[in-house]
Order: sequence, then structure tokens, then C-alpha cells
Amino acid sequence: MKQEAFNWSMKTILIAEDVESNYLYLEEVIKKTGAKILWATDGLKAVELFHENKIDLILMDIQMPFLNGFETTKIIKGENPNIPIISQTAYAMAEDRLKSLDAGCDDYIAKPISSKKLLTIVDKYIK
Repeated sequence: MKQEAFNWSMKTILIAEDVESNYLYLEEVIKKTGAKILWATDGLKAVELFHENKIDLILMDIQMPFLNGFETTKIIKGENPNIPIISQTAYAMAEDRLKSLDAGCDDYIAKPISSKKLLTIVDKYIK
């Protein structure tokens, strides 16, 4: 499916990612869907943006400063268990997937992330 086939123009996606090049890649893939994109460079900022905005989905990096992705997910899911959170990590080990799900993430995607896989997983949860 082409990126243009996804229409998330009424949706807001929070990308929690401390590495700018990773964020820019995710932004490039997602912006073609029309979604509003917010960027948090650490876990504390992710929680702050979550409180200040109506977020439809969060892409959560695991390795972030201040609060890691597991801690950030637990805080956000404690306040809104229905918000979809997809963890993304370069550490594609089975225990990271389990830790992500245990922390409350709804799904998991390993880096490097293919645009097709990203769009397919996000589409599954954002509708």
C-alpha cells in the first residue's frame, strides 16, 4: 500500500525518540498520511506532551534519557490504558519485546524500521 493510501488527517501521533535522525525518518514516513506529529526527545517530554494534547497513538523509543520507554509507557498507560503505544528499539531481542508488552505497549517494531511495516502497524491501532 502506498503512503498516500493512509489518511490519518484527523489523528495526532506522538513520536518519543531521542535520536534526531530516527525521528526525521519516522516523520518523513508519517507526514504523508496527513497526521499531526509531535516530537518528544525524552520520556519526561513525552508525558508532558501527552498531558497537553489529544494523542491518538504513540511511537515509543525504549532507550531515552530521564525516563526510558518502559517507564514512560507505564505512566501514560496508568492514566489512559486505551492509548495505543508501539515500542521501537534497536535492541531486537526477544526479551525486549516481552518487556515492551509487559510495560503496557500494544505492539513492538524493531529498528531499522521499514516504512511499509511502520504504516501497517500504526494503521492497525490508529483507526
